[in-house]
Amino acid sequence: MNYQLIFHPQATAEYAEAYQWYEREQKGLGDRFEGKVEEGLFQLQSHPENYGIIKSPYREVSLDVFPYVIVYRINKRKRIIYVSAIYHNSRNPGGKYRK
Repeated sequence: MNYQLIFHPQATAEYAEAYQWYEREQKGLGDRFEGKVEEGLFQLQSHPENYGIIKSPYREVSLDVFPYVIVYRINKRKRIIYVSAIYHNSRNPGGKYRK
């Protein structure tokens, strides 16, 4: 059974900004980025505990090809995944752990 996804507002903004940046760089690249994010979200939604805890209680899914991670935490009782960031690997890692 899948978990419900809830996005932190900043994660939503990061996702949109990254999509737009890639699309400006090359037509269709934003769509490829979106596809990789969707793959990652599907995987973590289906099997959220497959990914290790990086900084308790946060886990991360790395995207193929793109230098981004999806940062999330799990509420098992409510069957909810809170996505706290769609974060570029070159940024300061302290900013990706949001409540």
